[in-house]
Amino acid sequence: MTPALASERFAKHAIGTRYEDLPPDAVQQVKTFILDTIGAGVAGSSASGAKELLQTTASWGAGKQVCVWGRGKRAPAPTATFLNGFQIHSQEFDCVHEKAVLHPMATLLPGAFAYAECKGGISGRAFIVAVAVGVDVAANLGVAAREGLKFFRPATSGGFGATAAIGRLAGFDVDRLCNAFGIQYGQASGTMQSHVEGSIVLPMQVGFNGRAALQSCDIAATGLTGPRDVFEGPFGYMRLFEGSWDFQPTWRGLGTRWMISELSHKPYPAGRATHGGIEGIMALRAQHAFKVEDVKSVRVIGPPLIKRLCGRPPVSAPTPNYARLCMPFVGAKVLLHGKLDLAHYTDAELTDSRTYELAQRITMEADRNPDPNALVPQQVIIALNGGEELRWGCDVMLANPARRLTREQHLTKFRRCLEFAAEPLRKSTADTLIDLVDRLEEVEDVRDLVKPLLN
Repeated sequence: MTPALASERFAKHAIGTRYEDLPPDAVQQVKTFILDTIGAGVAGSSASGAKELLQTTASWGAGKQVCVWGRGKRAPAPTATFLNGFQIHSQEFDCVHEKAVLHPMATLLPGAFAYAECKGGISGRAFIVAVAVGVDVAANLGVAAREGLKFFRPATSGGFGATAAIGRLAGFDVDRLCNAFGIQYGQASGTMQSHVEGSIVLPMQVGFNGRAALQSCDIAATGLTGPRDVFEGPFGYMRLFEGSWDFQPTWRGLGTRWMISELSHKPYPAGRATHGGIEGIMALRAQHAFKVEDVKSVRVIGPPLIKRLCGRPPVSAPTPNYARLCMPFVGAKVLLHGKLDLAHYTDAELTDSRTYELAQRITMEADRNPDPNALVPQQVIIALNGGEELRWGCDVMLANPARRLTREQHLTKFRRCLEFAAEPLRKSTADTLIDLVDRLEEVEDVRDLVKPLLN
């Protein structure tokens, strides 16, 4: 008997999973990261480039189908999906699956909400299942990869997760979802060159693939077909985009290992690879109460991936996208302010001479960890001018599933994100959304979650 193709296995999982199959923690984490992702998306409405994209997309077609978060207005479904995806990832504040090295909710949630808004009548329970299986598809593609990033996985793998979630909401059967995967593969895109250069195209790539997922499912719904062996075929996704892979652990765990429960918050608005360095600087500063002028150097040491992702040199006037992925910049802000905030990527904060001078004392170094996808362990070494050397290390970063944020920390972050809406929201919006998401399994139509964002 011929083994099932990877696309068929993923489709069967996405279509066959029931709400009752989800353990309580998976349901809770779906709700947690829906709220977190909405917050990140609202904050992104005031990010660099968001205004320009909103203006230019207005010429792509008229319509008021789907809410653009933080803008208090609606746009055609493909446009809103693109904009919301861009906004979610634009502030580097969205959740991440560390082992997969991807942000699955950024690509998935805008398309899933867009479909639900257009369709109507999608229950909270149905939405929870769709999110869970979509994250499973995206994260398992990332975890299966055995080489370092070549393409931008949050966009590419994330697009397949979004396709699975939307196909599930659309009531596809296995065959139709496989066709949607094939159509999505024809649109998959996203290069790490944008990451290397700190280009604003990086979060755009998330939006491109989320929009593509919505369109892939629309096309598949007509009965048009796509290639079938899209993941392991001779010109399949894993071979061309990832290089080498191993799906055996995926097949053993599919249906029992829920990737949504493995997501990490972003406690700080910066590349996840910087978070060990940020926490270490904060911890050493709290423990030893040294002054900024006492710091001779800061070294952040960890797996090669962290240097590759965020070890870029400081520049005197970085773009926000460059700065969020620059350990010297974010480390300097933490030394100066004792924290890292969304406001630190705006206006004069980017050209502050004291930040630049301090950033030149901070470096990222790679250890000999052989895992191309590892983010930990990390250590921070701060040398003081008096000769003292302070050390801190971690094997698990803050907000990893093994060190989850408290509910208070989670909600504090959410409320802070809403303060960065381009169009100010009502004071009651945060409490209303928190309440709706808390009881999402009881909500009859998930369009209720969008109403508070429309003022």
